[in-house]
Amino acid sequence: MISDIQKDAQARMSKSVEALRHDLTKVRTGRASTALVDHLKVNYYGADMPLTQVASIAVTDARTLTITPWEKQMVSPVEKAILGSDLGLTPNTAGTVIRINLPALTEERRKELSKHVHGAGEDTKVAIRNIRRDANHHVKELLKDKQITEDESSRSEADIQKLTDKAIKDVDEVVKAKEQELMAV
Repeated sequence: MISDIQKDAQARMSKSVEALRHDLTKVRTGRASTALVDHLKVNYYGADMPLTQVASIAVTDARTLTITPWEKQMVSPVEKAILGSDLGLTPNTAGTVIRINLPALTEERRKELSKHVHGAGEDTKVAIRNIRRDANHHVKELLKDKQITEDESSRSEADIQKLTDKAIKDVDEVVKAKEQELMAV
C-alpha cells in the first residue's frame, strides 16, 4: 500500500518535471528551433491540425526556420496560424516556402524570458509540493484506519520527502539550463 502511494507520487512528480521541460522548449532563445512552432494548429479543410502534420519544418541557419507545406493551398493557412500565434513572428513567403527570421534577443527581452522561466519553475515546484501533500494525506489515512503503524507512517513520509527533494532539484536543473541557454549571446 505504502509503496503504491510512493510510486504514484514519484510518477506524478516526474510527469510534472517533464511537462516543465516540454513547456520550456516553446520559450524562444537566440537560436532557431522547430519546437517554437510545433504546437501551432493550422486549419486544414475545417479541422485544426498540428503544423507538423501539414508541413515540414527545418532549421536553415541559427536564426531562420523554413516551413514547407505539403500542399500548395496550405501556404495561406500556415501563414495565418503563425501570424495569429503568440510568437510575435512575421512569416516571409516565397512561392511554397515560408521563412521565419528570428530577430536577435535584446538584453531586456532575455531578462523577461528568464523571469518567465523562473515562474514556470516555481509553478512546477508548487505542483510537486501538492503531490507530496496528497501522498502524505493518503499515508495518514492508512494510519488512521490502523492499516499501518506509526513507524511505517513516519518512514513513508521521509521517503516521500526524499522524492520531493529530488524532483525539486530536477526542476532547478531544468530552469538553470534554460536560463543559461537564454543568456548565451
